[in-house]
Amino acid sequence: MERETPSQTPHRYQMGLIGNCAYSALVDTKANISWLCWPRFDSSFIFGSLIDPEKGGQFSINPSTDKFTTTQSYIRNTNVLSTRFETEDGAFEVIDFAPRFKLFERYHKPLMLFRKVKKISGHPRINVKCRPVGHYGEIKPFAQFGSNHIRYEGLDQPVRLTTDASLSYILEEKDFFLDDSVYFVLSWGIPLEGPLEPTFEDFFRRTIAYWTEWVEHCHLPYIFQKEVIRSALILKLHQYEDTGAIIAACTTSLPEIDGEGRNWDYRFCWLRDTYYTLSAMNSLGHFEEMERYATFIENLDLDHLETLQPVYRIDGSTDMKEIELPLSGYLNNKPVRIGNEAAKQIQHDAYGQILLALFKLYTDERLTGRGDRRSSRLMRSVIRYIEKTMETPDNGVWEFRGTQAIHSYTLMFHWAGSIAVRKVARLLNDEELAARAQVTIDKATALIEKCYSEKKKAYTQAVGSEELDASMLQLITIGYFHDKDPERAWQHLEAIEKELLLAPGFLLRYKHRDDFGLQKSAFLVCSFWYIEALAELGRSKEAEKLLEIVIAAQNHLGLMSEDFDVVTQSQWGNFPQTYSHVGLINCAFAIDRALRMPHFF
Repeated sequence: MERETPSQTPHRYQMGLIGNCAYSALVDTKANISWLCWPRFDSSFIFGSLIDPEKGGQFSINPSTDKFTTTQSYIRNTNVLSTRFETEDGAFEVIDFAPRFKLFERYHKPLMLFRKVKKISGHPRINVKCRPVGHYGEIKPFAQFGSNHIRYEGLDQPVRLTTDASLSYILEEKDFFLDDSVYFVLSWGIPLEGPLEPTFEDFFRRTIAYWTEWVEHCHLPYIFQKEVIRSALILKLHQYEDTGAIIAACTTSLPEIDGEGRNWDYRFCWLRDTYYTLSAMNSLGHFEEMERYATFIENLDLDHLETLQPVYRIDGSTDMKEIELPLSGYLNNKPVRIGNEAAKQIQHDAYGQILLALFKLYTDERLTGRGDRRSSRLMRSVIRYIEKTMETPDNGVWEFRGTQAIHSYTLMFHWAGSIAVRKVARLLNDEELAARAQVTIDKATALIEKCYSEKKKAYTQAVGSEELDASMLQLITIGYFHDKDPERAWQHLEAIEKELLLAPGFLLRYKHRDDFGLQKSAFLVCSFWYIEALAELGRSKEAEKLLEIVIAAQNHLGLMSEDFDVVTQSQWGNFPQTYSHVGLINCAFAIDRALRMPHFF
């Protein structure tokens, strides 16, 4: 099959995310569940039409006519999604959510998808199709009637659709009049127990209350509050609460740019990405996610590992063999991959990022006193990796598959992580650990300075390289220049602007050729690193204007992808992407601080 060519209109992902920290699903603007993996984020999809319309299954609720319009929105300050249909015969609304609320002092987060079709006006006719699949489309289950449900047999666990709509019409995929609201609960394993409508409405109210209360407890900047709230809600859905792991995105193989094969599985826990997510959560005043992640890290058994993988499965297991599936791909972009070879790479930046991610557990008086975490054991376990790998080449932040080097990005986090250890050691009166940290700080500083190019007046991608890298904008925001000549920070920023800026606010990661050729799309987190650096250096008004430009890269619901084609104004890459939403939050806080107080520089 030939690859489908997108139209000249900007390509945006026309779908929203729902979830409950046990699973997530994408719902498109035609109320089809285009992506849902059960029982975990990294399991096979049971609905995956997003990457194969034929083999991916379907759970759609549509008008019986092709002549309709839709609008989609979240219920304010929640992860509950509404898709409204307008037809000549009438209007109706589909409400989708994954239940999440406190029950018996724990979070209730069942593997259940709740859907309600509510008549708004007229006499609309609808059509419901429910076709779950297993093993990435290779298994089509057998449907059996129950008294008020359809049971799908042949998957790893029973899947059951409980509904008060006609079972015959659903199985026959036959149109029917919507006289009143109808309810659907799709479950994996344990089915819904209790009366359908009262249970649905009760879970709906409790889920709304949970999310609105969670937002009420967010610390917010004075600016871009609506965008920050949506980004915060999206980030929350990416933590697998059972283990504390945080995934990079809920999808696989959405291409970084159309037609180039840069298609990867992001449904795993990158130690690097998690650091960024938790830094944003800390800014928002939410620490529960960090505490859950600390448990995930402790369960990796750091004391007995020779080295850490850069990425793990959400249960902490290491097997992530990369496989190409016989699926058509998103807009026929192949290959479709599951697993990720990045797990086999050498990426040493993660050590410093673990230290920074958990830093507040040791230093924030609201969180200290959590037993063993007040000891230096974890800090000692991690800093030994920095000591061992300081001058060891790795594949770097961009996970180059063909080359290794002593990357400045890795050195930056060796430096910052060691500073975190030194601060904690001093708090714990551990002079020996503080001395060890000072040694690694000094070594990292010396190596970072080896990355400085007198020719470009900037810090380059690696020792011995003249290539610039947008990730090194973080030298400004992480505090590396605070005891140095401010002019050097300005020159560093301006050199990266000159070489990597594609359009106002949008940057390439780097300009040199990689394993797949030259970069064509902007990597959105680089935009946010750039804007945050501008705010840090006092160019706050410019940063604010550029953030407004970059926010236009969102879809209709405020969700952001990994990549953005500035020529076609199109979203690409896995979606929604935690990196991008983290960047938006950090920028809003940075600009807010810069606008309200005198700056260091």
